[in-house]
Amino acid sequence: MDNAAEGANVSSVDSAASAVETRGIEPVPDNERHGRVRELFPTWVAANISVLLLTMGAALVVFNKLNFWQVLIVAACAALVSFGLVGVVSVSGKWGGAPGATLSRATFGVRGNLFPGAILWIARFGWETINAVTGAYAVLTVLDLVFGVKSNNVLIVITLFVFVACTFLVSGMGRKVLNVCNTWSTYLFGVFSVLVLGYLIAHIKWDDVFSKPAGTTAMMIAGIGTIAAGGISWVPTGPDFARYLPHAASGKKIAGVTVSGAGMVTVPMVLMGAVMAVATPGLADAPDPVSFLGDLLPTWIAVPYLITAIVGMLLINSLSMYSAGFTAQTMGVKLPRALAVSINAAISLIGGLLLMLVAKSFLSSFITFLILLAVSFSAWIGVYVVDMARRKKRAVRYDAEALMDTGRASKYWYVGGFCWQAMTAWAVALLAGIAFTKCDWFAGPLSGTFVGKYGLGWAATIVISAAVMAVLPTPREVAAEAAESPEPLPEREKVAA
Repeated sequence: MDNAAEGANVSSVDSAASAVETRGIEPVPDNERHGRVRELFPTWVAANISVLLLTMGAALVVFNKLNFWQVLIVAACAALVSFGLVGVVSVSGKWGGAPGATLSRATFGVRGNLFPGAILWIARFGWETINAVTGAYAVLTVLDLVFGVKSNNVLIVITLFVFVACTFLVSGMGRKVLNVCNTWSTYLFGVFSVLVLGYLIAHIKWDDVFSKPAGTTAMMIAGIGTIAAGGISWVPTGPDFARYLPHAASGKKIAGVTVSGAGMVTVPMVLMGAVMAVATPGLADAPDPVSFLGDLLPTWIAVPYLITAIVGMLLINSLSMYSAGFTAQTMGVKLPRALAVSINAAISLIGGLLLMLVAKSFLSSFITFLILLAVSFSAWIGVYVVDMARRKKRAVRYDAEALMDTGRASKYWYVGGFCWQAMTAWAVALLAGIAFTKCDWFAGPLSGTFVGKYGLGWAATIVISAAVMAVLPTPREVAAEAAESPEPLPEREKVAA
């Protein structure tokens, strides 16, 4: 068994019981899996506390020309679709007790998993960079509102460095610290969001909001894809936060709590952005995604709200870096998870400086990134979900020992370390998704088709990857494993959270 490097990640103590999590990518033993489904609620609330949703809501009004009711439908559909997928894939975390990057070895093979893993890892760098930049802009805005300190290049460097450093420290602490932080940020965000909402209700010209004409169906569909991209980026990491749940945790409740936690933030934030765009039409085209709040809201609301947003974005990045550490370890980085996270932190710092000091338009860069992000994650999703469906009726869905065995004797070695069916489906779908994509940087050869015009490249990628994976022969190793595994006991799925 060739797992000496990964074995170094195995803690000799009960990782679940310590404040600083030391467990790496290895599956969590049953005797340590004491998590509750309800703990996922603040996790997915915190994962969406970002003022970027305000900017995206404004963009639906300014660029997509949608009215209030259309924005409501778009936000609700985007949250349901994207975080519904997060919830479904999260169930595999309680099946195998391991991060998504590790469980994905069973789908693609121990070597094949490196290819989609590398793309997901790179895409996560971009997501963390965007959030770090937004958090730094929020800090700069607070400094301006409270102390009158104007932004400059030196202050930008210092602010971004401090934000990334704080993110690194929190993510390195692990699951228990993140759960506590997520819970308190949920409370704070709720209080200040109510204050902002109350102010908007009292001061916005609602006749202007509701008199806005409706946009086209095409722009609604495209808007769903834009808003959903953020949620789709969390799909492969869903198992990371469900791996401490016992086998008996309800899969339906996992999905329900995930969608409700994300939707409780996404829908009102996007709607508030749309309403703000009516009062401040230039919001969606602002040089940064934060400073407009200082112009639109009184200081006594704007400052605490921005501070809450800073905490929220710090937690979003902490959650992302937490999962990125697992991906790095799965890719072969021979470091403990907390140190593996430092790679993402360094890249976020460098990328953030380029975006804040060199890039001319934050919003156009952000929207382009979202489009590419959705496609890159969607190819993985379709293949993984089909593999999950094949494992659903087994008593033992994943072999813990085989997941950690990277040698030829591993059950997940397949052919030369690759599951050719999964790799084929993933590659075909990824190429098709890129072909359907149109953004500021390039236009694919199929971007002029119905799928491309409606911004459905990400959805087509999921469908294509799932369809190709489903029609290709089931890997003989998976079929043999299924034949040997007895049917699971019905009560395993019935115990409440």
